[in-house]
Amino acid sequence: MNNSLTLKSGWSVLRVMMTLMVISVLTLALPLTTAQAYSGYPTFDITEVKKDQSVTIQIKNLPPNQTFTVRMNKMGTKGVGGEVAGTFNSESGGSKKLTFDIPASLKGLKLIAIRIESPAGYFAYNWFTNDPAGADTGTPSKPYTGIPTVDIVSVTKDDEVKVKTNNFPAGKTFTVRMGEYGTKGVNGTVVGSLDSGSGGKLEATFKIPAGLKGKDRIAIRLEASGGYFAYNWFYNSTGSGVTPPPSGTPAPTPIPGYSGIPTFSIKAVIRDSKVTISAKNFPPDQTFTVRMGAYGTKGVGGVVVGSKDTGSGGSFEATFDIPESLKGSQRIAIRMDSSQG
Repeated sequence: MNNSLTLKSGWSVLRVMMTLMVISVLTLALPLTTAQAYSGYPTFDITEVKKDQSVTIQIKNLPPNQTFTVRMNKMGTKGVGGEVAGTFNSESGGSKKLTFDIPASLKGLKLIAIRIESPAGYFAYNWFTNDPAGADTGTPSKPYTGIPTVDIVSVTKDDEVKVKTNNFPAGKTFTVRMGEYGTKGVNGTVVGSLDSGSGGKLEATFKIPAGLKGKDRIAIRLEASGGYFAYNWFYNSTGSGVTPPPSGTPAPTPIPGYSGIPTFSIKAVIRDSKVTISAKNFPPDQTFTVRMGAYGTKGVGGVVVGSKDTGSGGSFEATFDIPESLKGSQRIAIRMDSSQG
């Protein structure tokens, strides 16, 4: 009887061990999934200032694995184009407390702007009082809020278009593109650039490229580092603003019964092989081109990895191969867009 109990107990232990081994093997065999995505944006506070010597900042919500350049400049500049006061790597992200020397050219100033920025477009800025009795070069600037927009002022057919911006961020150089109507100007022909200066409202005129002359409608887009962009479209006919459609040319109509915007999330990733997405609220009867690009590009102008017909619309899952040129990358951007914009 004791031997029987011992055998049964031993077999039970063996079965438990085998089950644990199977679970371990299955765990190792499962495809890699993405880590929790970074959200929000970095911010920092001033914690200590030593007059004409150094400033200490407490940074919060840093994105991981980014190299930030630290700049200081006169008050009112938000630190844009300022002197480099140092660099740091965000490593695993989160919070950091760091100290930087005040550049010689800014010593003696009452107020100083400080900025951190990374090549991927992450940035934050603040200001501090260096010397209460020092030279006053400006007043504290308010953080940028809202979104930039662009309006059409006038058009000269097949020649040029004049635009007016609203609520543009300061200290940014925007690349201006034109493309086929419906593309929102994404990956369009570069027709110039616009320095936003102190931001807000600006007016500028750009030439219509040869490849778009003769087109009925043209999309125009302004985009800058940090993820800022604005787009609009215009009729290629001489007049003011977005002119009424020429006789016989129907205006674009919305998709019947569709509202909202399409979205998708990442469901699973097999490293250097495939990514599976879960899409929601997609419009019906559309063909979406799927692109992948370097992290920070939002997939604009990326490698085409496939297409997806939405059929009756709504929700779906789809899997796409990671292109050779992006294998080995730590993070990858993926984008879906249709010819209807």
